[in-house]
Amino acid sequence: MVPVTADQKERYSRQIRLEQIGEEGQQRLLESRAVIVGCGALGSFHAAALARAGVGEIVIIDRDYVEESNLQRQWLFDEQNAAEALPKAAAAAKQISRINSDVKTEARIADLTPVNAEELLLPSDVILDGTDNFETRYLVNEVAVKHDRPWVYGGAVGVGGAVMTVLPGQSACLCCIFPETPTGALPTCDTAGILNSASATVAALQVAEAIKIIVRPDQVQPRLTNIDVWTGVTRGFSTAHRADDCPVCSRGEFNLLESPASRKTAVLCGRDAVQVTGSGAIDLMQLERTLSPLGHVKANEYALRFDLPPHQMTIFADGRAIIKGVQDTAHARSLYSRYVGS
Repeated sequence: MVPVTADQKERYSRQIRLEQIGEEGQQRLLESRAVIVGCGALGSFHAAALARAGVGEIVIIDRDYVEESNLQRQWLFDEQNAAEALPKAAAAAKQISRINSDVKTEARIADLTPVNAEELLLPSDVILDGTDNFETRYLVNEVAVKHDRPWVYGGAVGVGGAVMTVLPGQSACLCCIFPETPTGALPTCDTAGILNSASATVAALQVAEAIKIIVRPDQVQPRLTNIDVWTGVTRGFSTAHRADDCPVCSRGEFNLLESPASRKTAVLCGRDAVQVTGSGAIDLMQLERTLSPLGHVKANEYALRFDLPPHQMTIFADGRAIIKGVQDTAHARSLYSRYVGS
């Protein structure tokens, strides 16, 4: 290990004083790499807290951009980010550079899919879940189990949420606990609302688990914890034992990864929006010139926003687009083809 410098000893002095961390634990944090999937209410808190704790490298993966409605609970963003419609990963990385310039931050403006999941999530010492859907979580779970990478599940809505640490080969994985994808009309932040302290509490517990994984892995006790911050009630149970018939961690079947059909369209949960996957990278400046005569356009190096009432398109440099004001995927694909191309 590289010794902690005098400046680092001062910066992290209150953390080093903790018997659970100490100087050796701080060294481990400084040399670690954390990957955050989703940079919303949970992920933005993860990124800020881990940067302040001195995690050496932080990778932020997010497909979305900052909106005004995010500012109530998404900790790294401000009104200027929303006005510019900056991609969340890029906005978060810029803010982290101001919080701790010694942290190496990598912004990955991308949709996590079976095609790119292993490349985006690895290498890593810990993976933190900041997503808003189980499809992506099952994909993270498969990569983590396949490559023996610990990860921390988290979800928050309303006034509560849940946290679970997965230690591949040692504890239950996500598929053990939730063998089937939850179905039906599930509550979302857009439909049920969310208390910002609820998401902050869940995210803080996830960060504590991530730090334990890096610093004191022997002290991690796998469990699923449910918490209601309004009533103060917490419930949980051990997840130390794997399911004997789990297809992922017991049988080693990675069906999502082994059938990497990239999604062309996806309805975004609770957003009145559809994501469309393009065929490749786009020259945003050229597209801005093309679309300007047709409607209001605002572009930056990461994305372009095109207002065409009642729709709004945000197009990213990798060719993806998020189209608001539509829920029908065929309609969304038609709009994309009309204004961006096939």
